[in-house]
Amino acid sequence: MTNRKISRALLSVSDKTGLIDFAKGLSAHGVMLISTGGTAKSLRDAGLKVADVSEITNFPEMMDGRVKTLHPNVHGGLLSLRDKADHAQSMKAHGIEGIDLLVCNLYPFEATVARGADFETTIENIDIGGPAMTRSAAKNHDWVTVVVDVEDYKAVLDEMAANNGATTLGLRRTLAQRAFARTGAYDAAVSSWFAGELEKGGDKNPPRRRALGGLLRQSLRYGENPHQEAAFYVDGSNRPGVATTTQLQGKELSYNNINDTDAAYELVAEFDPKAGAACAIIKHANPCGVALGTSLKDAYLKALACDSVSAFGGVLAFNQTLDGETAEEISKIFTEVIIAPDADEDARRILSAKKNLRLLIAGGLPDPLTPTLTYRSVAGGFLVQTRDNGRVTRDKLKVVTKRGPTEQEIKDMLLAFTIGKHVKSNAIIYVKDGSTAGIGAGQMSRVDSARIAAIKAKDAAKIAGWAEPRTVGSSAASEAFFPFPDGLMAVAEAGATAVIQPGGSMNDQKVIDAADEAGLAMVFTGMRHFRH
Repeated sequence: MTNRKISRALLSVSDKTGLIDFAKGLSAHGVMLISTGGTAKSLRDAGLKVADVSEITNFPEMMDGRVKTLHPNVHGGLLSLRDKADHAQSMKAHGIEGIDLLVCNLYPFEATVARGADFETTIENIDIGGPAMTRSAAKNHDWVTVVVDVEDYKAVLDEMAANNGATTLGLRRTLAQRAFARTGAYDAAVSSWFAGELEKGGDKNPPRRRALGGLLRQSLRYGENPHQEAAFYVDGSNRPGVATTTQLQGKELSYNNINDTDAAYELVAEFDPKAGAACAIIKHANPCGVALGTSLKDAYLKALACDSVSAFGGVLAFNQTLDGETAEEISKIFTEVIIAPDADEDARRILSAKKNLRLLIAGGLPDPLTPTLTYRSVAGGFLVQTRDNGRVTRDKLKVVTKRGPTEQEIKDMLLAFTIGKHVKSNAIIYVKDGSTAGIGAGQMSRVDSARIAAIKAKDAAKIAGWAEPRTVGSSAASEAFFPFPDGLMAVAEAGATAVIQPGGSMNDQKVIDAADEAGLAMVFTGMRHFRH
């Protein structure tokens, strides 16, 4: 195993970025260029001499290009061990010449799915010959250099320049790993799309095998803690969010930043930007303030007032274009990350003074109702489920108490219950007049969650100089049922006047009776929102 000189190269690419300069570099080393279809045309148009694959195979492209490289003269040239006698004999007997370099990026299947193409168009964008050639070349990396990413063109030319037209085994092995990862991720994308199409057709059985793939977006300094290694991969789905953002300023995102930013943006996306402004403030993947407002500034200030202490060093998410007026308010305290669909010039200018603040532009909002998949690792495997896209509307509410809720209580109930989807269980959320008054998250006891939220509301009142905490006169949501009346009583003690919960406990009637005795209005949703 040693350096291998590149004499013949096969280039077949859908992404032609950097192709011409790379091919010129190869030609300068005297490399014979072989190519297919549109790639060959691009090379010829640039004045390069190139042989068609059909000249190598002595067989024309056919079936709309479906069959062109699936031929022994191609795969024999890629797979042959040149120093093995029987391989060399077979090559000579059948007129097969070695191919020393394969440059192949695949049909844009992921992009075809992302743009919503129909079934037939998507099928036609499943590459067959490309993955087959790529795997052949990668398997035979002792002899063949394989390139699947345009980012690797320079490394190949640099090695050829340093090694008299040859590449090293170290580079070839690195490129082989990338090639197998690319075909693996490609097959994962195809199989996942196919599984989704089957489900649309009524097949609710989980696939026997589930494949995952991703492209490295960013190497991270560390994971949740400095002793943990981490990296950020994107799956090609183009769901708007942290994976699609452009970072306009600030330090490199950390593992925790990315996790918190994802939580923040998925929450704020629950609120239609055409219906009004919304702001969510996240700390440790839990919201510490959420509000609707007449403007982004109004929504931000209301969300901040819920728990300004926890908001320090938090992540902010907005459902509309960030404006300068809101940016001025944000700049008054330390914030780790801001994510929004866009930011106007005033906002960008104002925030540019905060050198450590990360400003992310996502380009859109994720659809909260799309049943995309979420994953969680467990020892020896992983769990898969559809995203919690459940949404309760007012017509689904079942009033179970003697007193029915007022119009404002209903609005606040629905807001609180929507926020509850994004709070770690057990969760209690108090909302008053379109903004959170207190949030209790992640407690083993629902009673403790209710009390913690009330304590935070009292602290907020002291900081703001209010006469009483905003839990007084609020509507409260529990993301799961109250198993006993004690949790409900804790909510009543905090001053809430209305409660929304799924119902379904064996003790529902006891809880209803307690609500009636306290004069509360209570509704059941029939839907829970556990978030573990």
